[in-house]
Amino acid sequence: MNELLAQYWVLILVALIIGIVVAWFVFAANRKTRVVIASTEKESEEPARRNQALIDAPPAAQAVEIPPATPEGLAGAGEAVAAAVLAAEHQHADSASAQATDKAADDLTRLKGVGPKLNTLLCSLGVNSFDQIANWTDADIDRIDAQLGSFQGRIRRDNWVEQARFLAKGDTAGFQSRFGAL
Repeated sequence: MNELLAQYWVLILVALIIGIVVAWFVFAANRKTRVVIASTEKESEEPARRNQALIDAPPAAQAVEIPPATPEGLAGAGEAVAAAVLAAEHQHADSASAQATDKAADDLTRLKGVGPKLNTLLCSLGVNSFDQIANWTDADIDRIDAQLGSFQGRIRRDNWVEQARFLAKGDTAGFQSRFGAL
């Protein structure tokens, strides 16, 4: 073993020095990062403006409709008036739905280019029959098209008005010859 030490003492000494340096870097060196905040007078005077709109907005839970105050001599009349208004609104909604059901809604998905999502969107816009679409003017097309969102441009591109004219008349043969099978 003495022969090995005598022969390789230089390499052993270099390895020992390297080990000491590495150990010093790992254990003894103070490498903590220090954060120094330089504040100015301007920052300390003004509050943070991040998300100021959210901070100033009233909470959503407090958005409760408060009925107007009733004059002193009419105690309880406000409830009666509110109930009458609600009844009138319900009656109006019922008559509107009755009128809508009197006029049968067509299956708009029979039009080429109208799928279930677009059918739902058209119904929400009050379009539910082939007669309505067949009688659209350019102004009507522009008005409805502007409300179709990602489906915008489909009315003219898929020629819904001409398709609806065939289907409103019940001319399925003419429809199929012009636009293909249903």
